[in-house]
Amino acid sequence: MQHVSPLSAGPHFIFAAASDFSAIVAFSIYILLVFFLAILSNRYRQSNNKSFLAEYFLGSRTLGVWAFALTFAATSASGGSFMGFPSLVYTHGWVLAMWIAGYMLVPIVAIGLLGKRINQFSRKTDAITIPDMLRGRFQDPMIGVVATYFIVFFMVFNLVAQFKAGSKILQTLMSGIPFFDSTVLMISQVTNSLGLGLDPAYVLCLLVFGLVVVAYTTYGGFRAVVWTDVLQGFFMVAGVLFMLPVTIWAVGGMGEATRLMATMQPPIELSLEVTQADSKIPKNSWLHERVLHSGLPEDDFNHFPLQKRLFRVKQSGDFDPSERPYTISVIEIVDQNSEFIDSLPIFRKANGSLGLVQPVELQTEPQVGKYVSLPGFKKPQSNQAYLPIALAVSFFFFWTFSSAGQPSNMVRLMAFRDSKTLKRAIFTVCVYYSLIYFPIVMIFCCARVLMPGWETDSDRIMPEMAKFLTMMIEMPWLAGILVAAPFAAVMSTMDSFLLMISSSIVRDIYQKKYPDASAQRIKSVTYWTTIIVGIFAMLAAMNPPRYLQDLIIFTGGGLSTTFLAPMALSLYWKRMNASGAISGMVAGFLYHGLAYLVGTQLTGQFSAYYLAGFDPFVPGSIISLMTCIVVARLTQPPSDAIVIKFFYRKKKSN
Repeated sequence: MQHVSPLSAGPHFIFAAASDFSAIVAFSIYILLVFFLAILSNRYRQSNNKSFLAEYFLGSRTLGVWAFALTFAATSASGGSFMGFPSLVYTHGWVLAMWIAGYMLVPIVAIGLLGKRINQFSRKTDAITIPDMLRGRFQDPMIGVVATYFIVFFMVFNLVAQFKAGSKILQTLMSGIPFFDSTVLMISQVTNSLGLGLDPAYVLCLLVFGLVVVAYTTYGGFRAVVWTDVLQGFFMVAGVLFMLPVTIWAVGGMGEATRLMATMQPPIELSLEVTQADSKIPKNSWLHERVLHSGLPEDDFNHFPLQKRLFRVKQSGDFDPSERPYTISVIEIVDQNSEFIDSLPIFRKANGSLGLVQPVELQTEPQVGKYVSLPGFKKPQSNQAYLPIALAVSFFFFWTFSSAGQPSNMVRLMAFRDSKTLKRAIFTVCVYYSLIYFPIVMIFCCARVLMPGWETDSDRIMPEMAKFLTMMIEMPWLAGILVAAPFAAVMSTMDSFLLMISSSIVRDIYQKKYPDASAQRIKSVTYWTTIIVGIFAMLAAMNPPRYLQDLIIFTGGGLSTTFLAPMALSLYWKRMNASGAISGMVAGFLYHGLAYLVGTQLTGQFSAYYLAGFDPFVPGSIISLMTCIVVARLTQPPSDAIVIKFFYRKKKSN
């Protein structure tokens, strides 16, 4: 196989990939496998005489090592890991290695800290959900209600993030397919007539992805989720391990990639006014400064000098032929390579004139070398470096401990078979994460060099990189398999979150209100709850925030700040009571929400306020912990019966 110059090959390969149906076929086979496992799970449940709720939501607590380890890992490795995290690596460079470093310790803390105790307590209380277990631990219905509402609140936000990730993946895979493009055009006419201002391609992919995940999750239940998680877990690690050597080969080695990154600086954000145009300039289109001038001969477009300015459309704006000018947002690529520029498909009118006025630049200082050094480059909106030392320390603890506070992970801890399974799973998940996160940092630092300009839609960089690599090695069908890796990450998290929300609503709200409801009624309510929650989250994802990872961090931090301290004390402190647990949850939730309200108000975009430079998880968890202890000390202790049940073992008779 002949080595291809990566920069000159890049755009040609990306656009050629769209016309190859082999990737679609390979991806469709993966989807059919997922539905096949859902059907098997449904038949398994019907053939076994077990409790519907215990089997549907918890798999009857019989998970072995591989099933438990991979369902835990796949649930944690969400769209954030395979879409949001690569987006941040691509945008900020090597500094993300420090940002994610603590994740390698997640299994030791998240599984080792709470795993055995949660499993024991859930069996003693016959709990199916986390609110269910807390209610049984304290014999207080109020704590179950409070926990349920917090879980539903944050999980809906996380579902929105996963829906966005899944839609972006499909959008990359389907782009350029004639049937897809014609359908997008039809949807565009509808959204424009309604004045919604939505991206029609994104909306179409969102609807397709949402229906697929909601369908197989509703039909198969927890066991289908676990079985598909195992399948998806193998797809994820295989995809990353294939992409790593091919990427390093394409860029000419990690040393070469780092050398080139050291000469780069972030693109500049600009605004352009279109004074005359016959059509809307699509998002992600390339523009060159020569396009700004009228009367340019058609043949001159492929021969512009390097000194001219290069732009990529970030937001195309609302186009109305009768109303001009209209504004578009673009980025200027500061670091230009001749091979890369010569291969760009420059957008232009037939007569060679777009009628654009001179762009107005944001004031930014040169930041050469910031992609390869700490603390990263300064963000224009805040003028602060991306990862100062306090924030780096925060994220080390954030990833390490916040995963332990995720109710979706806690549910997995309720489902493993025995202690031997737990011990082996800790080691398995540690190895699994190491095989994913270190390579992702390397791959998407190289992508910074191989595929410049994707800051316009950086959440798509993972599937776009998969298409780029497979076209480069002339194996386009493999793109469907590689794109299945991030798709699997999103699906494995979404199905878990859907079940988490529906189980909380059915078990902790509906069944408590209607304790005499028949098994058939419970089954019907469970199915419809899963469907309605999925549709609601899908609609909420129609207009998501710019960075997917923003929502991931918000929900992950919020759940752990709310639940980690109360749960840990409930499992290990005999004096802990319901009042302390509820107060700790509320305190953590309020601080987290306040930090984001203040941060959003100060920056004008969805972000947190970092008290003394620390992520809200650190001070929020401390406040939650102290609140739990103080309130528990000031209120009535739990009864002796509760303490004996959960903290003492019966002596074995001789």
